[in-house]
Amino acid sequence: MGNWIRCFHPAPDAGTRLVCFPHAGGSASAYHPLSAAVTGVVEPLVVQYPGRQERLGEPFAERAEEVVDAVLAALPGWADGEPTALFGHSMGALLAFETARRMTAEGRPPAALFVSGRQAPSLPWRPAAARLPVGEMSDLELVEDMRTLSGTADRLLSSPELLPLILPPVRADYRLLDEHVHRSGPPLDCPVIALTGDADPRVAVEKVRPWESETRGAFSCHVLTGGHFFLDGHLPYVAEVVASSLRGLSATRP
Repeated sequence: MGNWIRCFHPAPDAGTRLVCFPHAGGSASAYHPLSAAVTGVVEPLVVQYPGRQERLGEPFAERAEEVVDAVLAALPGWADGEPTALFGHSMGALLAFETARRMTAEGRPPAALFVSGRQAPSLPWRPAAARLPVGEMSDLELVEDMRTLSGTADRLLSSPELLPLILPPVRADYRLLDEHVHRSGPPLDCPVIALTGDADPRVAVEKVRPWESETRGAFSCHVLTGGHFFLDGHLPYVAEVVASSLRGLSATRP
């Protein structure tokens, strides 16, 4: 599976794969707890973006299409119909969605799409007047934005030694989001399961529900307590949402 896919908890007999896409600035290790929680029900695979952890020094991805191309090229079996579900948080939800679109267009739609902490793709990822484009943000402004989302421990954001490692991938991923242009297309055929925090400072609940229009399949929306990184406090619940959704699909598959 090359540089792009990590498998922390192999479960080749599970029958369905779950491919997880990290948030902006995030790395594969962010999904280690969820991977452990769902293994056996699915085989969890995690995308590792370039420019972080063991891929430090590689050029960052500049376009969503670049990530989609690389992930599908690194994912054996999906083109042969091996059941594959997708899970993405924040920026990862957008990348998972674009991957689902590509899989559907090529005649092998995903078993399900889980989108977490992300407004519907037809909506702007951030209010135009709220912040400068990432290219115009100082390091201090970028740090303050990260503190708003509470996704990185404050002690890390206060460390002059660690900031040179933390900020470049965040800046690169924000630039990818700033430059991504949503293009309308046919709805997906797979179920879409949305999860969001009720106190997310960037993603209001009413901006999550329009995900329903992106599929002809079933849609559900789970609103949990917490902010943008609500997943950390609801791991058992989220794991059960994944498990029950995919068990249900397996039961209806001929």
